[in-house]
Amino acid sequence: MLAIGLVLNTLGIGLFCWAIFALAVYALPFFVALSIGMTAFQSGAGLIGALLLGTAGGALTLVLGRIAVAVARSLALRIAIATAFAIPATVAGYHVAFALSQIGMPSLAWREILACLGAVCIGGTTWARLTAFAEPRPLELAGLVENPSHPVLPTATREG
Repeated sequence: MLAIGLVLNTLGIGLFCWAIFALAVYALPFFVALSIGMTAFQSGAGLIGALLLGTAGGALTLVLGRIAVAVARSLALRIAIATAFAIPATVAGYHVAFALSQIGMPSLAWREILACLGAVCIGGTTWARLTAFAEPRPLELAGLVENPSHPVLPTATREG
């Protein structure tokens, strides 16, 4: 009976950690949806109206964020958008890792270390998942832009 409990606890914690990493990208859209929904409810939109407005706001935030990262030509703009999505996920990851570390670790210092490592991992995962849709532009990163009048690699002409 003890072995079944250990296996089920391990599977449960593993499933919970998988869900955290899979849902980390949605931290900012969830926050936006919750804020819009609460504001709409407090202003008298009713329960159904608040749910619809919140869901639409969260979905619009996620779609516009992914499109903006994929379409943006400026590296600084891509970094700013990805950071806006990664920061709430990092904060949520810190709190989740801290709460999970309280289960089996009595030392506050080690709980903080584990929470910081969890925050970095979840924030990095969010960053990677959001920027996966961005088209790489290696020449722009180096400051080189393709110009037809000045080719990057000049072609040699052979006269025979």
